[in-house]
Amino acid sequence: MTSNIEQLAPTITQVSNPPRSVGQAMWNGARSKCPSCGKGSLFRRYLKVADTCNHCSEELHHQRADDAPPYLTIFLVGHIMLPLVLWVELAMQPALWIHAVAWIPLTIAMSMLCLSPIKGAVVGLQWALYMHGFDPAGSIDDPRPKPA
Repeated sequence: MTSNIEQLAPTITQVSNPPRSVGQAMWNGARSKCPSCGKGSLFRRYLKVADTCNHCSEELHHQRADDAPPYLTIFLVGHIMLPLVLWVELAMQPALWIHAVAWIPLTIAMSMLCLSPIKGAVVGLQWALYMHGFDPAGSIDDPRPKPA
C-alpha cells in the first residue's frame, strides 16, 4: 500500500545532458568561433553575438554575458598595465604628460583587443555549462522571446 504523498507526487524524470568540453568551448569563443562547432562566426559585429551560427545553426541568442566581459577585461588590463606604469615611473621618471600620452592610448587599445575574446570565452562557458537558454531541454530563466 502506498501513502497519499507517493500517489500525489508526480514522477520526475531528470534528463541528463551530454557533457560539453568547457575548455574547447571557451577556446572556440575566444577565437570568435561558435562554441559548438568551432567553425561558424560567433559575432556579427565587434561585440554583437550572432543569433545563430552560420555553419551549424546553433542558437546563440541565449547568451547573457552582461557585465562579465568588461569586468574581466578591466581586471586583466589593469594587472598588466599597472606594473608597467610603475616600472617606467621608477626606472625613468618621465613627466606626467608623457605618461598620459603613452599609457592612455595603450590602455584603451589593449582593452579593445581583449574585450572580444573575453566575451567569446564567456559565451562559450555559458554554452558548455548549459546556462540560460543553451539547455536543449528548455529553460525558464530566459524570458526573452526567441527571434523570428
